[in-house]
Amino acid sequence: MAGFACCMRPSVDRSGLSEANKRGIQTRLETNERKEFTVVSERAVLVGVELSDSPIAGRDSLRELVALAESAGAVVVGSVFQRRQRVHSKTFIGPGKVEELAQCVIANDADVIIFDNDLSPAQLREVETATKCRVIDRSELILDIFATRARTHEARLQVELAQLEYTAPRLRGMWTHLERIAGAGGATGAGTVGAIGTRGPGERQIEIDRRIVSRRVTQLKRQIAEIDERKVRQVKARHEHFNISLVGYTNAGKSTLMNALTDAGVLTEDRLFATLDTKTRRWDLGGGDHALLSDTVGFIQNLPHHLVASFRATLEEAIHADLLLHVVEASSPHAWLQYQSVVKVLGDLGCSGHKTLVLLNKTDLVRDPSLLLVLRKQLPDALPISAKTGAGLGDLVESIRPLVAGAPTQVTLKLRTADGRAISYIERHSRVLDRRYHEHAVEMDVVIGSSHLNRFRESHPSSQVIASA
Repeated sequence: MAGFACCMRPSVDRSGLSEANKRGIQTRLETNERKEFTVVSERAVLVGVELSDSPIAGRDSLRELVALAESAGAVVVGSVFQRRQRVHSKTFIGPGKVEELAQCVIANDADVIIFDNDLSPAQLREVETATKCRVIDRSELILDIFATRARTHEARLQVELAQLEYTAPRLRGMWTHLERIAGAGGATGAGTVGAIGTRGPGERQIEIDRRIVSRRVTQLKRQIAEIDERKVRQVKARHEHFNISLVGYTNAGKSTLMNALTDAGVLTEDRLFATLDTKTRRWDLGGGDHALLSDTVGFIQNLPHHLVASFRATLEEAIHADLLLHVVEASSPHAWLQYQSVVKVLGDLGCSGHKTLVLLNKTDLVRDPSLLLVLRKQLPDALPISAKTGAGLGDLVESIRPLVAGAPTQVTLKLRTADGRAISYIERHSRVLDRRYHEHAVEMDVVIGSSHLNRFRESHPSSQVIASA
């Protein structure tokens, strides 16, 4: 059974914990720097805090946290909820609620406490000490899910970078062996004698850990930068094609939609972050037109910023796309907030100015028609569809085709007769009215869509447009 793994949290002293709390994660870092997890199911108590400026009601937010915890393999056995004007500086939820949380942990024999907020290292340490139970926050939970879902070498590097950047400022709270390390003689007491050159106070273990983490982060950033450059080259090499990226909140149905449009065979599951790796497939639109459709990783509210940064290479498909299909789960009561969360992440990636078509997916699951009416009023240009039943997909294709081809225009092109690739492109994507052959060149009168013509100019700069109607 899939289990819950705490990402990149070195072991802490559990001498004061119950036997139930000693059960948990064992993490093994191999010499090839690939992390493998031995996991067991853990009993989790969830903690939700609704602050005065929260965009979503705290108890509703806990529903998403339940889904996240279950995606990580935890068994949710209890929850604690609190409304506050501001966070408590020491324990985030205040001493009274911490005591209630400790009782909840004991009553439910819980192994882990999961907060729906991000806590500081000091707050994590204080709550762990008070409850005698391991505590993780929202960012760590999401990072853990990404770690268990990463399949490709690229995804593993990106997840590891995000984990280390999260872990680095929390090292002091994670380790208990912060004493100075002795030389080869063995101990640190006065008069201890070691080998020549090894005696002295040594250095703190935490200083060694920080240096190791810093070196690894630098190495990962260099490797990911190389992947990023390669990914940019791959995406730009497709400039002859119209590139479309599916973006949206996690579990909005992007992978199901991609399978319905392209028979891609992408994994589809009713769980958060079912897929992390970007996949690109050819989408036949009919009439000789086609596009390249890419399925990207799903977003979520309060997605850790370092995770967005490390996954930038994976999201290059969206960054360089000609069109974004923003898939919104119409059946969710929080569809509008989810839409806004995705828009914010796209803005962070520099995609806010991209041409976007919003799709209201899962309309077959909408139980309250009034919610769909409100959503359509908020997003008047959105197209209602159901990737599962196929409803609205024909309308989607008809909406995409004019964007792929562009407005028809009549032009005269002069091409080198040796450039068979350019001639083939024009014959595939235009209606040829006439052609005249000259020495080493051919003139073609064609009717072609403006988008096809623009892509032709980019990919074949040596060809000339010598007349335009």
